[in-house]
Amino acid sequence: MPKKIFTDKAPASIGPYSQAIVCGDLVFTSGQIPINPATGNIEAEGITAQTEQVMANLCAVLAEVGSSPEKAIKTTCFLSDMADFGAFNEVYAKYFTEKPARSCVAVKTLPRGVLVEVEVIASIK
Repeated sequence: MPKKIFTDKAPASIGPYSQAIVCGDLVFTSGQIPINPATGNIEAEGITAQTEQVMANLCAVLAEVGSSPEKAIKTTCFLSDMADFGAFNEVYAKYFTEKPARSCVAVKTLPRGVLVEVEVIASIK
């Protein structure tokens, strides 16, 4: 039976969804945007700072279930501008050192006007 995951170390959901769901040995995170969980605000400016906040949020959700970026199987990354691809990759590579499968697409807009959103499927074993 799937289990809903919540941690106060990552932003609360801004819609009708869970931060993550565990099903079997896998955790499926919802997309994380660069919300500071302490304030509920977007404080990071620029793609590098926003990506760092997204990664901190993802790490918190993964840690809640005993997982980590090193256990990632697949990520899906959304950028508001492909011109940010290189800077995004520099931050991303520091966290996803095992190089999981990935999709990265540019989208017209993201929630709250942010520059980046990332979701992860990872092992909890």
